[in-house]
Parts: sequence; structure tokens; C-alpha cells
Amino acid sequence: MKETFFRTLSWLHTWAGLLVCWVLLLIFFAGSLSYFRHEMSLWAEPELHRGAFQDYQTNQVASQLDQGQDYIEAHSAAATQRWLINFPTDRSPMLSFAWQLPPEKGQRRGKIEQHVTKADGSGMITDVRDSRGGDFFYRLHFDLHYMPAITARYIVGVCTMFMLIALISGIVIHKRIFKDLFSFRQNKGARSWLDAHNVSSVIALPYHLMITYTGLITLMLIYIPWTVSTAYPEDNQTFLKELNPARQTEKASGIQAEQVRLSQLLPQVQAEWGDAPIKQVIVSYPKDQNSQVTFYQNTGKDVTDESTLLVFNGVTGELKYASPHKMSATVVTYDTMMSLHTARFAAPLLRILFFFCGLLGCAMVATGTLMWAIRLRQKQQKAIDKGEKASRGLRLAEGLNFMFIIGLPLGAAAFFYANRLLPTDFAARSAWEVHSFFIALGVMGVWAFFGRSRRHWQFALMLIGALYCALPLLNAATSPSHLIDNIRSQQWALVGFDVLALLLGCAMLFASTRLSAVVKTLQKPSRKNTTTVEKVRRKQPDPSYANELASSSPLEEAKS
Repeated sequence: MKETFFRTLSWLHTWAGLLVCWVLLLIFFAGSLSYFRHEMSLWAEPELHRGAFQDYQTNQVASQLDQGQDYIEAHSAAATQRWLINFPTDRSPMLSFAWQLPPEKGQRRGKIEQHVTKADGSGMITDVRDSRGGDFFYRLHFDLHYMPAITARYIVGVCTMFMLIALISGIVIHKRIFKDLFSFRQNKGARSWLDAHNVSSVIALPYHLMITYTGLITLMLIYIPWTVSTAYPEDNQTFLKELNPARQTEKASGIQAEQVRLSQLLPQVQAEWGDAPIKQVIVSYPKDQNSQVTFYQNTGKDVTDESTLLVFNGVTGELKYASPHKMSATVVTYDTMMSLHTARFAAPLLRILFFFCGLLGCAMVATGTLMWAIRLRQKQQKAIDKGEKASRGLRLAEGLNFMFIIGLPLGAAAFFYANRLLPTDFAARSAWEVHSFFIALGVMGVWAFFGRSRRHWQFALMLIGALYCALPLLNAATSPSHLIDNIRSQQWALVGFDVLALLLGCAMLFASTRLSAVVKTLQKPSRKNTTTVEKVRRKQPDPSYANELASSSPLEEAKS
């Protein structure tokens, strides 16, 4: 505890954010990209960019079910565990037939083989590159990588709780929260970084609170399992069956049986749902006595994350389960929070707004870490000017700042370049797409060890900006359609990807040029100290951009 309540909360705000800031930056970055998860997945499969996109047509559903069932029966293996028929949606405008094989040793789920129908009905597209697409960033923001999922989710949960504490304490210590929304003083050292931190925090404050709290709610049973273990002390599976009876399938009996025709179930589906579009049909354990058929409704425009589905017996066609039309207030509340967090209901403009707020979250975390490093260097500046080394904590913080602030966008660019440049017949290409992301992140960590000066930041930003600006050119060279073609054919998902890449690239290039202008303005040392400081710098060079900011002029004490 400090001498005043205000100083105590200021200390809490600083350390609650600082201890987990780099993991939070990764979560915010990957989570922001996840709002365009399906669009990135479309871009990552250029074989489907021409001739595959089509709209959902109600009058063709029956024939498409028959076509899909016949095709999967003819091409899938006898040991197939599931059949999947995926109908076109707004964000995934393709009709595809797929089947899932049994998992191999060490795998949790079996491999899914997917074939896409051509829009004109002339055949199937079977040779599509293996890619994680946008699913990688979606899983990354709560499962991290290279570690067990449950461990990663505990880490993410702890970091999210720290984030919530930092937000609440930040609100309390902001005496002029509305004034800070309109205050940004350029070229004022730490004061400018604090203004940037305040602006990025306050503009999207409702979003930050919503996304942090709902992020905890999504995995609350992992973080607080005692209620379940108390009510169900011997068998958690009973709880899971009561919680979601539709997803609890019986195991395969091993007794063969005739599979019901999927199109014969369509009248019952229409009797329950009317003309509501169907998103997916899954057949579990096909041609088995315990076979089960599940129809999923397309609820993409509804504010819900709960699946609306119908479950049939796969042999007799009897309706076994239908999603209830009314849910309890508890379920509705939880479902609403889940849908707010995932934003699967959102129209394109709302997803863009969520994405922008996510980037503001990245800026909030990044400016906070930079401001802290500059303040810490300011305290050590006199000793550094005398030739002493910066503390290990300061060097670590500056290195991690460079690694994550520069490395995350570079890693995303490396992921997309690997998607197009790795051979399509490379067996582990999807895994190496992911590896390329972390390799780029690690390279920035090594780079930070050797230098973090203004020129290093400038060059890195310039490199990333050039890579993003070149992504549309890479797409044109490796895809049957380019930006102009996609505009003409109104493939707005692909157009949006290229345009967003150009905007991000231009922003990086602008930041690179602006960085030079800011530092030149700040670097106006007094004549009295110029000679002494220059002599010391020649003896003891310090590879830090924060050092250039901190030593250029006395930094104003940042007060709220």
C-alpha cells in the first residue's frame, strides 16, 4: 500500500498490465485478426478463387443433399467416422462435401478430406492446398501454441484477469478521462506516449471491458470447476449430457445398417424451421446401427453463439432432438456474452469496427510498455551517460517490446507468404505456415538482442510495410484472380483482404517515416551537455530507441 489510495491504484494499474503485457499483446493481435477468420481462410486457398463461389439456393437443397451423399459414399473410406455437407454461407460461399477419418495415434481428431463443387456443376475441385488459414489466429488467441490447450487456457485466463484489473484501476485513476479522449500532445516524450495510451484506451473502453469480461466467461468452467465437481462428484459426463444433449453421440456399434437418404429428412427439417437456411449436415458413424444425422441452421445474422440444430436417427430417420425455441435467462445471458466475444453475428461493417477496436487494444498495450521502458530509462539516464550499462530488467523490457511490437505483424506476414510460397504438395505445409509465424517472431527477438535503436525500428517498420503492400501482388502472381478481377466479380472477401493489407502496409511505412521526424524533433540537447554526452556515447553505445527518446531532453513527469 502506498501513502494514498490514488498512488496505490496507480501502482496496481502499472504492474497488473506490465507483468502480462506481451502475452496480452499476442492475444489482442491474434484475436483482432480472428474477426476475419473466414476471409483469411478463403484467401489462403487460391485454388477456390475462381469457379467455386456460389449462393445458397433453397430449391436446390434436396438435390445437393443427394449429390453429396452419393459422392461421399463413392469416394470415402469404409472406416470414415463422419460425413459433412457444407452449404454456402455469406462468409464461406461454397458447397463442399467432406469426410473425417479416424484419428491416428497421438491425434485428438482425424483428418478431414474436403472436396468443393464447382459453381456451374461441372465437377469437383479436389486439389486444394493444406492450410490453417484464419483458424490459426483464432486458436492462437486462446490456445497459444506448442503447449497443451488446457495449460494455454489457464495462462490466457490469468492474463485476462490481470487485464480486467488493469482496466478497472485505470478507470479509477483517470481523473480527466473525457478530457484525455481529446488530448494528444506531440513530441513531448513520455507525455506523448501517455496521451497515446490514454486515447487508445478511452476510445475503445466499452469494447475493452466487454471483450475482457466475456473472454473470462467463455471458459469459466475451466477456471471455476468446483460447482460442476460438487454437483456431479462422480461423473462429469452426466453434466455434459445435460448441458448439451445434442452433441452427445452414441459410439459406433459395429453393426452395419442401411443409411437413411438425407433428402428424405428435409420435409421434417422444413416443418421445424420453415425456409431458414441450412448451414451444415453431419452424419456420425455412417452406415452403422447407431448412426446419427445432425442438421445445423445458419444463424449467422442472429446475436447468438448457440447452434440451432435437429438430430435424427441415421437409420430410421426418427427425430431424436430439436433445439428448444425458448431458453432460460441464464442460457440466454451466457449465449449473448459468447456471441459478443466472437462477433459471429456481425455484419462486415461491425466486424471492421471490432477489428479497429482490437487494434486500439494492441496500441493500448504497446504504448503502455513503451512508456514504462522510457520512464525506467529516464531514471537510469544519469548512470548511463556516465558509461554504466542499463539494468537487465530495462534491457529485457526493451527487447521484448521490439520483439512483440515488430514481430507479431511480421509473423502474420510470414504466415501469408509461406501459404503461397511453400510447395502445394509439401506434406507438412500447414504446420510450416505456423512455424514461419513463430520463426519471424524469434528473429525479431534475436534482432532486439543486437540493436534496438531508432534506425532498427525504422528499418523493421519499413520492411513490414513493404511486405504487406506486396501481398496483393503475391496474390495476383499465385492465384487465378487478382484485385481488379475480384472487384469485377464482386468477391468482396478477397478484395477486403488485399485492401486491408495495403492499408496496414501504408500505416507501417508512415510510422517508419514519422518515427524519424519525431526523434529528430526530440533530439535537441543543450550545448552545455552535448560534448560530454557524445564522448560517453562513443565509449558506450546503447542500442536502444528508448535511450534516444529518454536522453534527448528531460522527460516530463506523466501525471493523470
